[in-house]
Amino acid sequence: MPRHPVSPPSPPWLPDLAALSRDGVRRQASLAPYTSFHIGGPAEYLAVITRLEHLLAALNLLHDSRTPFLLLGGGSNILISDAGVPGLTLINQCKKARWPEHSQQKEQSVIYVEVDAGAPLAGFARESINRGLAGLSWAVSIPGSVGGAIVGNAGAHGGDIAGALVNVRVWRSGQLETWSAERMAFSYRSSRLKGADADPAAHPVILSATFRLRPDADGQAATQATAAIQHRRSTQPAGKSAGSIFKNPPGDYAGRLIEAAGLKGQCSGEACISEKHANFIINRGQASAADVMNLINLIRHEVWRQFGVLLEPEILFIGDWRDGPTLTNPSH
Repeated sequence: MPRHPVSPPSPPWLPDLAALSRDGVRRQASLAPYTSFHIGGPAEYLAVITRLEHLLAALNLLHDSRTPFLLLGGGSNILISDAGVPGLTLINQCKKARWPEHSQQKEQSVIYVEVDAGAPLAGFARESINRGLAGLSWAVSIPGSVGGAIVGNAGAHGGDIAGALVNVRVWRSGQLETWSAERMAFSYRSSRLKGADADPAAHPVILSATFRLRPDADGQAATQATAAIQHRRSTQPAGKSAGSIFKNPPGDYAGRLIEAAGLKGQCSGEACISEKHANFIINRGQASAADVMNLINLIRHEVWRQFGVLLEPEILFIGDWRDGPTLTNPSH
């Protein structure tokens, strides 16, 4: 008689985690819809968490069962491999903000607002302006979640996370901690949490963040936000992208170097270097992660060959890359 394949046993944590997830736990679910690139293979297991207490319970459950996991927020600034992510992926969609009473704003020169890490940064910034608060106008056009913006010290128009953050609530190894902005060790587009090599089950997870804002006494916050949005629309491409691919090297701009190397408009499959801003790669349809990686390596090799500058990726590479192209070093 023919032998039928035997399905592997379900993880012991699956029923409890399914009760905490918005749609239960899905198997072999595409991660592309959860990224701004709209690129990425499947998660072996996928759970979407929308309430902070559920996220905390899920983290503790996984810690107790010694289960590694990947945590994603807004899905910008990342490239997920075509092979996907083994094990469990958690999507943090916890979005609640805790705003002060309006009467308190009039009496204080500094306003502290706590927001869940899964909240979209741009939406949080716009809401702060609508509530008469200043300090985040620079962030109204930045994609991604608050948590991801903190990890990468996102910034624009002279402002950045490091200049506005007071502290973060962090889960680590089953414990809750409060980390000051100083402890985050912010640097240009980075922090101590970006790319940290640690046991995924014990990796620090940002639950929420407290920002230092102020009353918008002169009414300039909305004007500054409008200018930031207009500038982004005039200088950066629309469409499916991960944002800036490379960090700006000291004293120069990655986009300028890529354009000077003659690479604007170059394509690999349906991934193309933007004609509008050369530090953006656009997914023009069904581009693969391999297509994007091919362009990233092309850019690094040509900029190194022509100008002797080694561009450092700003995005993170996530998932199983064993069977696909990986980042190469043109200086070796």
